[in-house]
Amino acid sequence: MTATQQEKIARSTFLDALTVYLKPRVLIVILLGFSSGLPLALSGATLAVWMTESGVNIRTIGLYALVGLPYTIKFLWAPLVDALEVPVLSRLLGRRRGWLVFTQLLLAAAILFLAFQNPTALLWPVALGAVLVATASATQDIVIDAFRVESLDTSEQAAGMAGYVAAYRVGMLASGAGVIGLTAWFGHIGLPLQTAWTWGFIAAAMLMGVGLIASLCATEPPAPDNLDRDRNAIARVAFTAFGAFREFLTRDAAILILLFVVLYKFCDAFAGVLTAPFVIDIGFDKAVYAAIVKGVGFAAALIGGFAGGVIARAMPLSTSLWIGGILQMVSNLSFSWLAWIGTSVPALTATIVFENFTGSIGTVIFVAYLSALCGVRAHTATQFALLTALAAVGRTTLASGGGFVAEETGWVIFFAVTSLAAIPGLLLLAWLQARGHFRELGKRTED
Repeated sequence: MTATQQEKIARSTFLDALTVYLKPRVLIVILLGFSSGLPLALSGATLAVWMTESGVNIRTIGLYALVGLPYTIKFLWAPLVDALEVPVLSRLLGRRRGWLVFTQLLLAAAILFLAFQNPTALLWPVALGAVLVATASATQDIVIDAFRVESLDTSEQAAGMAGYVAAYRVGMLASGAGVIGLTAWFGHIGLPLQTAWTWGFIAAAMLMGVGLIASLCATEPPAPDNLDRDRNAIARVAFTAFGAFREFLTRDAAILILLFVVLYKFCDAFAGVLTAPFVIDIGFDKAVYAAIVKGVGFAAALIGGFAGGVIARAMPLSTSLWIGGILQMVSNLSFSWLAWIGTSVPALTATIVFENFTGSIGTVIFVAYLSALCGVRAHTATQFALLTALAAVGRTTLASGGGFVAEETGWVIFFAVTSLAAIPGLLLLAWLQARGHFRELGKRTED
């Protein structure tokens, strides 16, 4: 083969890699990624900033991490999504699209309910609204994961996931820095604090229209051949759940694999729950914080996602996980440095850039690992729900005591403690690597 022919083949391959993003079903998945990322901050970091400005104490804010519990236990109702159809909507739109539209309408309603609550008055309605948002969001994630796997060809899965993750971060940016910045602007033009936050959350509810339009424009993927609509609904759910869990739990070292899934991102989650309140607490204006996160922070996140993809493709999966795990440890220490420096905008910028860059690398690598664990296509939706739910344990249940630790230790020591929280996950990674776990996944590893 001549050099000219090699150049033509390389150019053709590069063009094919770009044009796959323009395929309608890949574009639909990308838009659904935005819809999936949008609700997360509304019951997490954005809500924490709202409560901080409303005068709620840091211990209570830390406990509010528990409202994200639905992300942790969503695998319990994932078989419902696989086995059942939504009345009327599934008949009109199809099995998956019916569930998509149903969950997106629920999300919009839950966000609107939360928008009209007031943390300075009663906290339990705020908690209720946050739980409703998290529950509807977790269910939407289950449906989107199943839709993505069933809609895209094998050759399109990598592009679909890359676009999905990028759009997911855009959605998080919109509901995080976007809503925070919007409320700051509302306050600047004279709206009262609670009114400004109400309109910020209303704007977020309206953005759910992006996913709704994508769902209506999408093509329904073919239903599984073994879908038995004549079987009793309870029996269908039980059969689906039993098959998915049995296949996974009979694997070698299954329990330790699941524990690793819980602990790998724990240090990142432990710090992340209180990152926004920390920045506000040490004296930064929320508008400045939002501008940095939305600007250079967002760019760093996108670049980090690309870098994570390159690392995951070029290196063995076990090596990639080591890189991601060590980077997230170091990124937490950057917040200790910021707490020591104080209210310096350049220091805040450097910290946010570094954290977003390394966090994106770790996230892409970790998602690649979770995807590799879902090796049986028949159970992909339920198993992926189980794994992502367990990964959320660190962000919800385990991280809920962060406010107490921060109050007792101060911010410098707190973030150093969160960095040390990565050690158990790395020890499990070493054990799994020595056991040959990654070779069993069929990945190119060098144990």
